[in-house]
Amino acid sequence: MSADKNNEVIISVNELSKHFKNKTGKIYALDGITTDIRRGEVLVIIGPSGSGKSTFLRSLNLLERPTEGTITFEGVDITSPESDINKLRQKMGMVFQHFNLFPHLTILDNMTLAPRKLLKMSKEDAEAKALELLERVGLLDRADAYPSQLSGGQKQRIAIVRALCMSPDVLLFDEPTSALDPEMVGEVLDVMKALAKSGMTMAVVTHEMGFAKEVGSRVIFMDEGKIIEEGTPSEIFDNPQNERLQSFLAKVL
Repeated sequence: MSADKNNEVIISVNELSKHFKNKTGKIYALDGITTDIRRGEVLVIIGPSGSGKSTFLRSLNLLERPTEGTITFEGVDITSPESDINKLRQKMGMVFQHFNLFPHLTILDNMTLAPRKLLKMSKEDAEAKALELLERVGLLDRADAYPSQLSGGQKQRIAIVRALCMSPDVLLFDEPTSALDPEMVGEVLDVMKALAKSGMTMAVVTHEMGFAKEVGSRVIFMDEGKIIEEGTPSEIFDNPQNERLQSFLAKVL
């Protein structure tokens, strides 16, 4: 991949805000966020609970509608009323905290539903791709199982490869390991590490500081709806400048 291609901005966020009104005025969930995500980058978003991390991540594909500001994805202003957000969402995979698998469908059917309906893939092609991805994460033998027959870690690995079935350009992860038992966290992080190595563009909200250090190409620290500090993992974890970040890291590391 050429340096130019690798440096390409895939998502550009400019002065993004989201506020709610109450009796005392406006409460800001997001307050003037500006940042770019480049192709192939693994952006890790950290911060205390209630800092706006998940609101920011979910704004990237308009699951949360910002009050002000713009988000440009692959050159298209997705915050414009004219943009076809459903079409654009097909290129942005989302992995949630709680898997969101359909309980009445087998794993294979869960994975092939969207490619067949939205990308108009044939059943054969969709299943071939799904089975190849299941093999990659060591779950080929679970293709005919139902979600209730899987552990939390297995369900989350399925949720990741289900998103990959759509061949997205970006994957968004909203605290993908926080609902898991501690011994299952590693198996999900291993899949995410392999994805990062393969060059997938990723934005990850997580409490897993080890993952942020090892896999992140850039780390954003948020508090009170703002980006307080950002930099490489080494800059953020080994040499934090902001007092709020220093205090946060003292508690979590």
